[in-house]
Amino acid sequence: MIVLAGLGLGSLFGANVAKRRGTSSLGVAHYAAEFGIAFGQLGTVVTIFARRVPI
Repeated sequence: MIVLAGLGLGSLFGANVAKRRGTSSLGVAHYAAEFGIAFGQLGTVVTIFARRVPI
């Protein structure tokens, strides 16, 4: 679930960044994809860490 949340939030954040920079629609899609992948990877690390570390 954390990975999917990271993908979604990363995509929204990336699209917002691209729109503020004034890029074309292809640029918005590119930023959304890159931020989505990055946040998804971060979500994977957080998930692994949360499963391995006893709290």
